[in-house]
Amino acid sequence: MKLTAKLKLQPAPEQFDWLMATLAEANSCCNAISETAFREKTFKQFALHKLVYKACRGQFNLSSQMVIRAIGKVADGYKVSRKKQRGFSQRGAFPYDARILSFNLAQQTASIWTVAGRQSIPFVGSDPALARLQGERGESDLCFVRGQFYLAVSCEVEVPEPMEVDGYLGVDMGIVNIATDSDGHQYSGSQLLGIRGRRFRQRRRLQAKGSKSARRVLQRLSGRERRMVRQENHRIAKEIVTRAQRTGRGIAIEDLKGIRDRVRVRRAQRRQMHGWSFHDLTQKILYKAALQGVPVQVVNPAYSSQTCAVCGHCDKKNRPSQSQFRCRSCGNADNADSNAASVISGWAVINQPHDSMPMVASG
Repeated sequence: MKLTAKLKLQPAPEQFDWLMATLAEANSCCNAISETAFREKTFKQFALHKLVYKACRGQFNLSSQMVIRAIGKVADGYKVSRKKQRGFSQRGAFPYDARILSFNLAQQTASIWTVAGRQSIPFVGSDPALARLQGERGESDLCFVRGQFYLAVSCEVEVPEPMEVDGYLGVDMGIVNIATDSDGHQYSGSQLLGIRGRRFRQRRRLQAKGSKSARRVLQRLSGRERRMVRQENHRIAKEIVTRAQRTGRGIAIEDLKGIRDRVRVRRAQRRQMHGWSFHDLTQKILYKAALQGVPVQVVNPAYSSQTCAVCGHCDKKNRPSQSQFRCRSCGNADNADSNAASVISGWAVINQPHDSMPMVASG
């Protein structure tokens, strides 16, 4: 499994300037390549290499491999869209491979190519990030974020065989509670939702101003909010995986394709629905579970909110309110999210996606 190790570089002042100059030169090269690629309608890496390599080697203060990586970056950019010419920021991340970047793990330094030649630069990272470096390493990105240089290193990590499980911990995702499991435990993220509400009002005031300084503040707030959401998703995913592992269960999560179109919420909650990264939370559950050997089943959630976890009766009238579930057949009463999580857990136990829909009550 591939994971990213984030390392913070600690360059000397002189090295900091060289790294900055390297990013600027490399991205200038990318912009020149992009202009040619768009003009000539040549977007494949091999054909683009033949078209621009020689000219770029003469025009830019970059090594052969740096030019090759610049061509690759441009070609990758045009895989997304070819409708308009791609532009690259002077401080945008730039890819490095083993020919232009190596590591001394004992001394915790990175030998990285710059416009001033190879530089040996110390780095620091979290314990999990440093552990990932011990395995097979792929491409890295040199990034400049909020005044600091980082390396984002793609690492191949060995994962254990999935453990034998006794049932599944079902997880239902929602708005009032970001996630609820089939044990009834709720992961609300309420503190963060409150902060995001205040930030939303602050953004509206700044947008009304429309000044350059207001736009800079908006950009900073947006980045800070994304980081907070990712951190909260890390916390929630870790708790869910730990609970499942501790109790000898797998995890059953809902297939979130189309969740924003499928789920109906009150107008006041639409911003929360569209602002929360459910995909990010799902991905964090998947990779954290894989690292711990906890199997995960992705279940079709259709009708899970209307189905009784006790008797299986499905009826939209089983939901007298958004938060309540009361089965019209057996009388089972529960929190709606908790009931849905239990339904998802039950569907995973049969060890297959829930392709056949339950019988829906009429009338």
